Amino acid sequence: QVQLVESGGGLVQAGGSLRLSCVASGSFFSIDSMGWYRQAPGKQRELVATITSGGNTNYADSVKGRFTISRANAKDTVYLQMNSLKPEDTAVYCCHAVGITHSLNKYDYWGQGTQVTVSS
Repeated sequence: QVQLVESGGGLVQAGGSLRLSCVASGSFFSIDSMGWYRQAPGKQRELVATITSGGNTNYADSVKGRFTISRANAKDTVYLQMNSLKPEDTAVYCCHAVGITHSLNKYDYWGQGTQVTVSS
């Protein structure tokens, strides 16, 4: 079982910044990839950014140049630094982790999400 706990969401004005954190805990052999997804009201969940254990990153076009994903492997933590926020970034941001259990099975877990609201 893997638990993902997000923090750092909140209300910010357009142009402002927020930093999200997600800590993974529980029993697992490895975390291969961690990432952030978001879902705005009435819209489908979409990828924001992902990062592998080796540091390879992937970003949605809409956040490139504004958001930075990073990872502290020793702390099983992933961060999302969000700068130059826009009202359209308003959404619930969820942490996601994929890895291997001690029984060498693949796992796929989601956090509960943290609300990010950007006012105009």
